[in-house]
Amino acid sequence: MRLQPGSTVPIRELPAVNGHAAAVPDPERLVHLQFRRFAGCPLCNLHLRSFVTRHAEIEAAGVREVAVFHSPAGELAEHAAGLPFAVVADPDKKLYAEFGVESAPRALLDPRVWGTVVLAVLRGLGRIARGRDRAPAARPHGGRLGLPADFLIAPDGRVVACKYGEHAYDQWPVDELLSLAAGGLRSR
Repeated sequence: MRLQPGSTVPIRELPAVNGHAAAVPDPERLVHLQFRRFAGCPLCNLHLRSFVTRHAEIEAAGVREVAVFHSPAGELAEHAAGLPFAVVADPDKKLYAEFGVESAPRALLDPRVWGTVVLAVLRGLGRIARGRDRAPAARPHGGRLGLPADFLIAPDGRVVACKYGEHAYDQWPVDELLSLAAGGLRSR
């Protein structure tokens, strides 16, 4: 079951593997709840680096970042160290199911993702070779076919906007999130 704008998300505290536990919804700010794939995923790392680079700008816009992965906490913690926002392990995919986030072969078979896969793998290999990142597991928990999803959640639990990815790199870039957040803050 996919959520739609206007759906309501129940209050919960999500434990993070990197010490940044997250209230969802946050009583004071919008929450960008992003569902990524597996720990060390080159595509996810490429995407998250853009959010790390612009984290201060995102926070100044009144948005709290929370990233969910379908990896076990121990495996994910190795990859989440140093990220300035909450990173949540959901190895049983309970949150994925609750939010209607899927896995499908089109995650990697869609031609629109192929160029980004090559770029992400090459950048990832460079970062791994320089000791800046760890390699992903050879057989990631939950598989490699996860699809991303993004949710912007208001302090009252209302979903302001959402996006279900059509392929493995189909998610909100920072500029789109900031634009949606500006609209979400106006609608409160």
